[in-house]
Amino acid sequence: MINVNSVTVSGPTGEDFLVGDDQPLMLIGGPCALESEELAREVASTMKEMCSRLGLNFVFKASFDKANRTSITSYRGPGLENGLEILGRIREDLQVPVISDIHEVHQVEPAAEVLDIIQIPAFLCRQTDLLAAAAKSGKPVNVKKGQFVSPWDMKNVVNKLRESGSEKVMLVERGASFGYNNLVVDMRSLPVMRSLGCPVVFDATHSVQLPGGAGGSSGGQREFIAPLTRAAIAAGIDGLFMEIHPEPEKALCDGPNSIPLAEMEDLLRQLVKIRQAVTTC
Repeated sequence: MINVNSVTVSGPTGEDFLVGDDQPLMLIGGPCALESEELAREVASTMKEMCSRLGLNFVFKASFDKANRTSITSYRGPGLENGLEILGRIREDLQVPVISDIHEVHQVEPAAEVLDIIQIPAFLCRQTDLLAAAAKSGKPVNVKKGQFVSPWDMKNVVNKLRESGSEKVMLVERGASFGYNNLVVDMRSLPVMRSLGCPVVFDATHSVQLPGGAGGSSGGQREFIAPLTRAAIAAGIDGLFMEIHPEPEKALCDGPNSIPLAEMEDLLRQLVKIRQAVTTC
């Protein structure tokens, strides 16, 4: 597997962990958007315990604002101030690192005071000012590859971040536009982006999204999460991103492409075995 520069993630416990070569798999997981603090705590506490047992590094994810929803009436989250307060309490009370999306430059400073990793949404991966501000925060930056961007063109994104002062860069594959309302995952993109010297994360749930496919919202094909994730692990990745919800059919955002919390342990056990087989070959 291609060697990459490991990225250090510092969480609330004071114990850093590395993402990259020969390191335990990182799982970024949680509901798409913050719906309630109670639900967020349920997912975060369950996944923290599960990942600890399975030898994975867990980072809790939920968006304080989903600014790119299909419809203006779609649920977006509690907003910057309230959302960061919730994420901050979860971080401290449960002692888990947290990550969330930013959409505008002015959000970087308050977000960096709470978040352990700053995430750049796919639609904004080429926004130079946003990338530069995120890089200058000093926090690791997790950039989702746009559905419209080739994996080799992500070198320009990486260069923007590095030229702005950050070497803590991770890249995320989340599928590429394949006609209208559909995405396809090209597994070749994983080693291509890894060749840029960055750890690569596979977004298993957004990759099965059907953008705008439900008319006023996006649809999804949850049944393909497991096979695509198994393939990505075999191809060689450093982290997984998964939207996890206790009851996806009731989720306020991205329910059709979220994985039920109750199904996570069986899938993660499979993935751990596949990764062990690949790394010992």
